[in-house]
Amino acid sequence: MEQSKAVEFPLVALRPFVLADADSLMTWASDARVTLFQRRHPLTAVDDARRYIADHILPHPFYRAICLGASGRPVGSISVQRSNEPHRASVGYRVAHDFWGRGIATAALRAVTPAVFEAWPELERLEAVADVENPASQRVLEKAGFHREGVLRKYVMLKGESRDMVMYSFLASDLSKLCSDARVK
Repeated sequence: MEQSKAVEFPLVALRPFVLADADSLMTWASDARVTLFQRRHPLTAVDDARRYIADHILPHPFYRAICLGASGRPVGSISVQRSNEPHRASVGYRVAHDFWGRGIATAALRAVTPAVFEAWPELERLEAVADVENPASQRVLEKAGFHREGVLRKYVMLKGESRDMVMYSFLASDLSKLCSDARVK
């Protein structure tokens, strides 16, 4: 998928990151509430955010800023990572604490899902994991049309601790339901 292509959705706009987004990135990447269920610790300085954007986000094949409306200012991010198996990819998202509970992550996920399947025609499965102790993220996935498959015990190491995760998936064959749901709402 092209890094320069923006994706629009009614509540959010998704666009590629730029180095100037470092201050915005800090609003969620430095917040321990947001990074609680992430592999990395909170960032502590805006220079760390710039380095993270330059070293990890910009080279990534699909990492987008989640922006509200036309402001263009990021309030979160969403990324999709291809698996070693070409039919599979995983998605992850994070939103600044001040914007939790507004449907922003769900809207971003609903926008990214069909875009990824369109960009990568060989993709059959988009998956995501949510910590068993993170019901809000589980709900985001369910509202976005992902199917809960089960609990993967001791599946991910988070900050030195092995954690149980709930596995979710969205298949290419699920797209017709997502598209019809989006038209109704």
